[in-house]
Amino acid sequence: MSEEEEEILIVGGGISGLATALALHRKGIKSRVIEKAAYLRTQGGGIGVRKNGWCALEQLGVAHLLRPKAIPLLSTREIFLYNGTQQEESFRDAEFRCLRRSDLVEIMAKNLPSDTIRFGCQIVKMESDPITSHTIHLQDGTIIRAKVVIGCDGVYSVIGDCLDLKPTRRFNNCEVIGFTNYPEEHGFGNEFLRIRGDHILVGIFPINENLIHWFVSRPRTAQDTTVAKESKLLRASTMELIKDFPEEISEVVRNCDLDSLTLISLRYRAPWNILLEKFRKGTVTVAGDAMHVMGPFIGQSGAAALEDAVVLGRCLAQEMVMNPKRSGMNSPKWKKHEEEEEKAKSKRIEKAIDRYVTERKMRILRLSTETYLVGTLMQTKSFVTKLLSFIILFIFSTIIGNHTLYECGHL
Repeated sequence: MSEEEEEILIVGGGISGLATALALHRKGIKSRVIEKAAYLRTQGGGIGVRKNGWCALEQLGVAHLLRPKAIPLLSTREIFLYNGTQQEESFRDAEFRCLRRSDLVEIMAKNLPSDTIRFGCQIVKMESDPITSHTIHLQDGTIIRAKVVIGCDGVYSVIGDCLDLKPTRRFNNCEVIGFTNYPEEHGFGNEFLRIRGDHILVGIFPINENLIHWFVSRPRTAQDTTVAKESKLLRASTMELIKDFPEEISEVVRNCDLDSLTLISLRYRAPWNILLEKFRKGTVTVAGDAMHVMGPFIGQSGAAALEDAVVLGRCLAQEMVMNPKRSGMNSPKWKKHEEEEEKAKSKRIEKAIDRYVTERKMRILRLSTETYLVGTLMQTKSFVTKLLSFIILFIFSTIIGNHTLYECGHL
């Protein structure tokens, strides 16, 4: 059994954890990322990144490395099968690209010091001491003592549990996602396409001239647990759902990469819980899905995690002044002085985390509320509920404005 000490420990090596570590690294602050998987988690489909997400990636210093990985999406077209109408909208100067999740996490990981991420670290429990440090117990017996702990460990966050966050909830909808590769050009151009059927929504994101990321949003069924385990069954069930959709859409699913097929259960943190949660205990906090998991309905979950990283990195950097080690200072008086300095530093870090939480709370409350309303519109069969959700969503969007124009500020 070994014992280690870290200044900042980030739990979770996904998009949120890597982005947070990268933000701190850009500010000259060392952190340690522990990830329970045995390797970098590159699985998953695409992630749509709008203007606000690219602003965050610019601050993290990796936007220029990611832009060549995906073509710009210039417009969106939405087709309503049940009445034969369609709507089109240009993105104008608002940058929008769909990145492969693997490209995003790999590039962020490569821009961190090589010893930042440690894999195969399963947390058993965490003990907190508000004065000294937090103690993390790993499954292999390792003990890590950290002065700051940031939970970026997703929807089932261990760190979130330590903060006594309310449990997340499940949407009635789920999503099938996948990639389809075309040896020749796919023909969808630079357009994000959505097709709405009866409680079914299909989305097509071109990543480059040959590769598209797609999703099919549908109601959950009792067979999902069985179907999710077998790619061919999942494809067949999805094909059956979209049999009345245009042939080019059926072709996308029919010719998909079976290894990329995934059925995702959609969960969310209720907006009213976000409003009431403190998101901090001592020098422990959360970011990304651990803080604000939301449905994919407005495409902001990943970008919100990138914004979290920039804001948290900025707030912590204002207080995380590394004091140089001094030799020969072993007197009781000096040790007492050091203890008082550590207590004062902890208080400053707590205030920094409070600034982060305050700045992020209204932003994620807005995103979560909008996502919740759009999700309700998609999954409810009640006309009254649909009408109320639509009215609230319209008023909400009119007053607050376009969520993609938000800027997280400089790191």
